[in-house]
Amino acid sequence: MTAPLTSPSSADTSPQHPAPKIIDDKSPHCIPFILSQLSSHQAAHPEKPFFIGLNGVQGAGKTTLVSALASTLREKEGLETLVCSIDDLYLTHADQVALAAAHAENPLVQHRGEPGTHDMQLARDLFSALQQGKETKIPAYDKSAHNGQGDRVPSSQWKTVNGLDQPKIRVVIFEGWCVGFRSISPEEIKRKQAAPSTTLHKHRLQDLLFVNEKLKDYDVMTDAFDAFIHIDAEETGYVYEWRLEQEAALRREKGSGMTDEKIREFVDGYYPAYELFTEGVRAGVLKAKGEGKQLRLVVKRDRRVKDVITI
Repeated sequence: MTAPLTSPSSADTSPQHPAPKIIDDKSPHCIPFILSQLSSHQAAHPEKPFFIGLNGVQGAGKTTLVSALASTLREKEGLETLVCSIDDLYLTHADQVALAAAHAENPLVQHRGEPGTHDMQLARDLFSALQQGKETKIPAYDKSAHNGQGDRVPSSQWKTVNGLDQPKIRVVIFEGWCVGFRSISPEEIKRKQAAPSTTLHKHRLQDLLFVNEKLKDYDVMTDAFDAFIHIDAEETGYVYEWRLEQEAALRREKGSGMTDEKIREFVDGYYPAYELFTEGVRAGVLKAKGEGKQLRLVVKRDRRVKDVITI
């Protein structure tokens, strides 16, 4: 996405963007849900790793939940647990530049972020190896490379799992802001683009359709999940305010960061996908596997849980 600037804005110490509070009221709901789903999975498929998909609106407390969940699975359940992020599957810098050049009039793919800017062959290889318990290296991505444009870390630096002298991965937590998004019909894209929106009306229909078509390939990941957690916002627009708070805290800590204007541009780059595909996640992404496999937590402006829905 938009490369971070290094000059601090005038909002560095402004009280309008207080440091975000870390509140973990999500684990008490999510951990029992996951342990129940895990128990059922182990009874039916004792040799297969358990895959958890986790979609969290940026800034809603996803990182804290993932840490608590992984810790519980490792320390209390004794299960070798791998945490992966969809961010680590971004295209290499060279491939992203090539994608942007090939679709120069589509602003949605000029930077990393939207569906279509991930390496789906890498995703297929990774998921296949993990599902089969094969030795594999876990991709890593450096968002600071190329002045913030980002690039994949050399594979020589990736960590290896399922090696000969390593315990087998029993649980995979795969998290990210667009994890679980599924493509929708072109007619639905047209309807959403024509309706009042925050960002969709700013984009050409063919550019939105391009992202939607690319998203079909992401089913190789979504279909692998055995359970799914969705940290949803009562109002999706909170993501702008949460991102402003996070960056203000970084500016106070490090003395530099994106200006408020650049932060809004940054979130604008992601927001069309929220507007297009969040409804599908809310409706349930694993219904083909049966009821009750998805937990949706709706959080308020203060990031505290308001509603818990099993889908």
